[in-house]
Amino acid sequence: MGNSIVLKRRLSVALGIFLISSGCSPKPQTGEKDNLSLNKMSETKGSAELDSHQHVEGQHGGTIVSLGADSYHAEAILETNGTLRLFMLGRDETRVQEVDLQTIKAYAKQAEDLDVKNLELMPEPQPGDSAGKTSQFVTSIPAELLGRSIRITIPNLVISGERFRVALDLKGDDAHEPMGKPVALGEEETLYLTPGGKYTAEDIAANGKTIPTVKFKGIRSNHDDKPVKGDRICPISKTKANDQFLWVIDGKSYTFCCPPCIDEYVRAAKEQPDSLLAPETFIKE
Repeated sequence: MGNSIVLKRRLSVALGIFLISSGCSPKPQTGEKDNLSLNKMSETKGSAELDSHQHVEGQHGGTIVSLGADSYHAEAILETNGTLRLFMLGRDETRVQEVDLQTIKAYAKQAEDLDVKNLELMPEPQPGDSAGKTSQFVTSIPAELLGRSIRITIPNLVISGERFRVALDLKGDDAHEPMGKPVALGEEETLYLTPGGKYTAEDIAANGKTIPTVKFKGIRSNHDDKPVKGDRICPISKTKANDQFLWVIDGKSYTFCCPPCIDEYVRAAKEQPDSLLAPETFIKE
């Protein structure tokens, strides 16, 4: 398994982690806060010792972070297909830490968004793990969050009878911000499944009567800011288009760099139809 993971090109992420242990640890005094800055960690009287310093890359190419006062460690990697793997390690970062089989409930949200996605990190034992134990947990990051700065919160992770609260901050390697805002929660169906302007019922049928977050689930948005002559470019961002992100508008096939840019162009087709340009216009000269 390790070799297959190494062969995958992982996303470049800035990964921060903080945690607060509970259960076997002394109960924090009233009024203490459990949201602690990654840049300014302080020990609070009555609470467990905290440590969030980062370590060198792990053997899978991920980022190793400490849990508690280096009692345990974890190596987190985010693969290009959106798979998040959390490898459990001991006090000695070279030693694998087995934990009881458990399904870890987690929540993911974009930094500035109020919408929260429910996640489940499922145990996926590695070769050599004991019966009833695992040293790896796996989940999939929702496609609409890939490439964005997101916060993943794990309210309850049990290791050797201790309960930990963990938060992961993942920042994608892409600084692209589409012109205009992505479709608000619950409005995607209205935008894509109702005709208007130059976005027709025939277009809806040609696109499979579906929406981008469904059609392109799991496809990574890689933004190339340096397209070369002859490359197709995104009508919105003007970065190199991804042929997988194809959408039919006004009976013509357009390619985009990411789903939010499709949102913007379909919105323009419905609200400002005269602003549309032909697909062949979007080729790097």
